[in-house]
Amino acid sequence: MSRLFYGSMFAFALVATPSIAGDTAATAAESCPTKACCSEAQCSADASSCSAEDGALVECTTEVDSLKEGDALAAFHVTKIAGAADDGVDQGQELCYRCRYGSRPMVLVFARDTGGSLPEFLKQLDSAVADHEDAKLKGLVTLLGDDSDALKANAEKLAETASSKHVPVVIAKETKTGPAKYKLSSDAAITVVVAKDSKVVSSKTFAADQIDVASVMSDVAGMLN
Repeated sequence: MSRLFYGSMFAFALVATPSIAGDTAATAAESCPTKACCSEAQCSADASSCSAEDGALVECTTEVDSLKEGDALAAFHVTKIAGAADDGVDQGQELCYRCRYGSRPMVLVFARDTGGSLPEFLKQLDSAVADHEDAKLKGLVTLLGDDSDALKANAEKLAETASSKHVPVVIAKETKTGPAKYKLSSDAAITVVVAKDSKVVSSKTFAADQIDVASVMSDVAGMLN
């Protein structure tokens, strides 16, 4: 049988052989560090695969819960590429924007796709940050992907298209997965995390062309009131 696994590791096809299927899978949920397809004895040192009796490797499945309301907002490092020209951070500078924002209310956007409705969403987010300057609302768009050069070009284009004056567009240090503690789904084109006082208020995922801007802005309004 086959299924996809999700988590901070790459996606692979999971193929279970009769020798480790069934009861072994149930045992694995209790014993294997990754709650995977194999017993603890079979699970590899990095918990990414397990060895069947014939020596074949079978991918483990990591059970990862997405961020939820009340979760702590972890620090993560990025490189600023474009946008927010007057925020005091130079293009190309590496920093932790989340740390810089402190406990202020913020909207963190993680994007694997810069098409669809993301430019329009960024425009509205940029306007919201300007409109709520007194509340010290902050925003950040972090691009994820395999090709750093392409990410940089996409970041510059996105910031220009959206005329982002208050929201920086950056590239995550962990370019492929995003920050591990944010538990970002590898299948989500867009993840939007709304936070205040260093705690998650809401976390939502969207297809690039199906961003529910009204829903996100409703969360922001509720957070600020």
